[in-house]
Amino acid sequence: MFKYFPHTEKDLQAMMEKVGITSLDDLYAEVPEDIRFRGDYQLPEQMSEVEVRQLFDKLGKQNEELTCFGGAGVYDHYTPAAIPALLSRSEFLTSYTPYQAEISQGTLHYIFEYQSMMAELTGMDISNASMYDGATAAAEAVMMAVAAGKKQNTVLISETIDPKVLKVIETYAHFHGIKIEMIQQKDGVTNLPHLLSLLSLHQGNVAGVLVQQPNYYGIIEDYSGYADAIHEQKGLFIMSSIAADLAVLRTPGEWGADIAVGDGQSLGIPMQFGGPYVGYMCCMEKLIRKMPGRIVGMTQDNRGQRAFVLTLQAREQHIRRQKATSNICSNQSLMALWVTVYLSLMGKEGLREAAQLSYAGAHYLCEKLLATEAFTLVYDRPFFNEFVVRYKNESETVDELIERMTEQGYFAGVKIADDQLMIAVTEKRSKEEIDNFIKELRP
Repeated sequence: MFKYFPHTEKDLQAMMEKVGITSLDDLYAEVPEDIRFRGDYQLPEQMSEVEVRQLFDKLGKQNEELTCFGGAGVYDHYTPAAIPALLSRSEFLTSYTPYQAEISQGTLHYIFEYQSMMAELTGMDISNASMYDGATAAAEAVMMAVAAGKKQNTVLISETIDPKVLKVIETYAHFHGIKIEMIQQKDGVTNLPHLLSLLSLHQGNVAGVLVQQPNYYGIIEDYSGYADAIHEQKGLFIMSSIAADLAVLRTPGEWGADIAVGDGQSLGIPMQFGGPYVGYMCCMEKLIRKMPGRIVGMTQDNRGQRAFVLTLQAREQHIRRQKATSNICSNQSLMALWVTVYLSLMGKEGLREAAQLSYAGAHYLCEKLLATEAFTLVYDRPFFNEFVVRYKNESETVDELIERMTEQGYFAGVKIADDQLMIAVTEKRSKEEIDNFIKELRP
């Protein structure tokens, strides 16, 4: 019995005739000959299980684990051991989108709990069943604002947003006819007078305004008055945030935002090279019909028992794709479960404590760095757990500094300019690690 249906020679021949080729090699006819690999793959001979384990242990030891002081959207937060143990259960690892509610109650239940927790964390009315990552969630929010605005197709975005997120938004916008205009920054924060001038210039043609909190430089911005100004011009206020920071910061809902998006990686998901993250999207109830993705609701079955179902989905998501706000059909359900377990284990007090430790560690490190006189703050603004410093050593560049610290076992931060380094601290960094980091960082 095959686990899959293999193609027979007859099947292959029929397909090749259909596309007008005579052999499978013809599929690569456009690949230049000089870049084709013609040798033998360097694969080892077959091994026993013990030998395979020994091989991968040996390979794994070649990796160098660094103490991380980098951030820029990805942070080294603590992961409770219970999470990977629970998620490794087969019913979670192998589950897919729960179309058949009668056999998917477990999956639907935890998605409902995820939605409930994210709505509370962001101060919004509702949440969907998660998205791919924070960048695509922001892009989907821009599309959602344009869909809600109907004839409005301009979206204003602050220059203090993560540039990686902006690139994704620009790609989405290009293929959907959405016009993106940037709101200037001043001294590391969004320039409110420039935003007001753009809103006045467009006179009701702005579908939405997107800002970030904390912003790309780690600065906690003051968005007082933004919601009123945007709503007065019939636009939607969109706020992107690192999820864990909302445990102590004013929520998007409290700022008057209509849509809250961001990345949930900070909620216990390990940093991974190319691995999965999870984007969150929450909004006010008035926008529920424009929200892409899945929404799980709670109801009662015919016996009066609590039950969970997929609900409030626009039919265009399935049968009229050209009319849909988004064509997302799957969801990051496994990573939504990861976040759900994390939030359940940490609780409100645990989330606050982790955030406060991150804040305290970052400010302690910043103070000590400035005392060395080799660093100065680029932006003298309130920051959370991330900040930007200027390196004043003429005999060593920021690139050389990062390389030197790597050799000492540290990821020193993210270079954002020739003389600027962005540094982040999480609750995992102990005082001893921070003190040793400062000692090694000195010129």
